[in-house]
Amino acid sequence: MAPVKWKHAVVAITVTVLLGGASAARAQPAAPVSPWSVEFGLGWDNGISGQINSSAIGELNNQVVVITNNSYEDVYGNGLHIRFGGGYMFRDDMEARVTFTFQSLDADFVTPMGDIGVSDLYGQYTDYQAWGIDVGLRRYAELRPRVRAYGEVTLGLAVIDETDVVLVAPGANVAGVATDLYDQTSAFTLGGNVGVLVQTGDRIGFFGQLGLRWVNGMSEIDNFAGTGLDNINDKSARWTLPIIAGVRVQF
Repeated sequence: MAPVKWKHAVVAITVTVLLGGASAARAQPAAPVSPWSVEFGLGWDNGISGQINSSAIGELNNQVVVITNNSYEDVYGNGLHIRFGGGYMFRDDMEARVTFTFQSLDADFVTPMGDIGVSDLYGQYTDYQAWGIDVGLRRYAELRPRVRAYGEVTLGLAVIDETDVVLVAPGANVAGVATDLYDQTSAFTLGGNVGVLVQTGDRIGFFGQLGLRWVNGMSEIDNFAGTGLDNINDKSARWTLPIIAGVRVQF
């Protein structure tokens, strides 16, 4: 009977080990999600302050001219804001990020932007376009399972296209006078955003955010030297309020 008992003992031990191994395998957590992520967002760039041109009194085409100040909102209104980039979670609640941004704002016809002689002065600006790169830190706070709020600060550099304006004053015989206001510019940017991230899977989440972004003034072109209008392009720094929605994917 001893051999039989020995065989029974071996079978019992083998079954116990196999069952224990299976239980341990089931208890193993899912493969951890990578700390790396990519993000894409699309929204609107809402201007809140800043002047595309300041007011001045001077002379143009041998006539007295008065130019009134125009804000970015007067000329451009709200425009497209696209952002894409990546991040690295170096702590459970802290992420280092690099983000590329693209802004595009269509210019409206400014009616009028001042007076020249006895005529109204009108202006047509070129569209505003800028590419930028921002680096920053984002901190998360869990609101409930799979829903996190976050806040972030950014610092970066934007390249803004050259900005021109075409001046027209029918009553003063001024037709299609093209004037360069700003050269292509590399401008500093500062920003802050708050948002909410909703995880729809282990790796995919959707977010919405509201931001505040400052862009340094553009490089002036002195086409108005000696006319009294020299200073109309020296206060072009601007604040915007980007509203963005998008998707975030972890590797």
